[in-house]
Amino acid sequence: MESLPAVSVLRLGFVVPRPDLALSQWGELRLLIDGRDVLEEIHPEGVSSCSRGRWFGGVEEWPLAASDEPRRVELTNNDCVTDCCGGVFVTIRRRADRVVWTGWENTQDIRLPVPADVHFDAAAYDAELARAVADLSWEEPVDSVARLMALELAESGCFERWGWGVNTVYPLRRQEAAWIVVHFSPVEEPYSIGSTFVHEVPVSRDVPAEEQVRRFVDMVAADDPRGTARALG
Repeated sequence: MESLPAVSVLRLGFVVPRPDLALSQWGELRLLIDGRDVLEEIHPEGVSSCSRGRWFGGVEEWPLAASDEPRRVELTNNDCVTDCCGGVFVTIRRRADRVVWTGWENTQDIRLPVPADVHFDAAAYDAELARAVADLSWEEPVDSVARLMALELAESGCFERWGWGVNTVYPLRRQEAAWIVVHFSPVEEPYSIGSTFVHEVPVSRDVPAEEQVRRFVDMVAADDPRGTARALG
């Protein structure tokens, strides 16, 4: 009987992103396979495509979630869409008591070697994803406010009562003046040209994150948020 490949160990962690990133200031995901930063080795200039802003919702919606159906997952990009500038991809699938990463691709530079198939123990893999999501020790105030804002806006429905839907929430700045950006547009016409609005919410280091989120949600619940928002051109 053919023996299965050895099981590898996955370690995940979020870190504060570089301030020069153009697309997102959500925390970047770092992953180690058997202690090696594989993505740093094959795409050292890359930016994580699995940032903290994608780890909301149910477990099955997490970027690295493994199911019986194989999924091609984008792991890194060049702070640009991968169709334009390339990135690193892998196919993730659950097979019985294992999670397997196969079909590695580096579309940024196809000349570079990519890892062989990697096998993880499925229970340990699921536990590591959950541990990384629950770990908040790396967060700065802007990260905490952004995370809580995204969760509270999804649960409260405060925008929907005025006929608006939240398109996206993300941290904008990290240094002297930190901001959270909230984009919204009509529920019937999400992302429609000329009818998308934005709130830029300043973040304070001296006020608890929960209180800052509550103030914004209360403001939206009390009055149509378009009145204090900026229209996007």
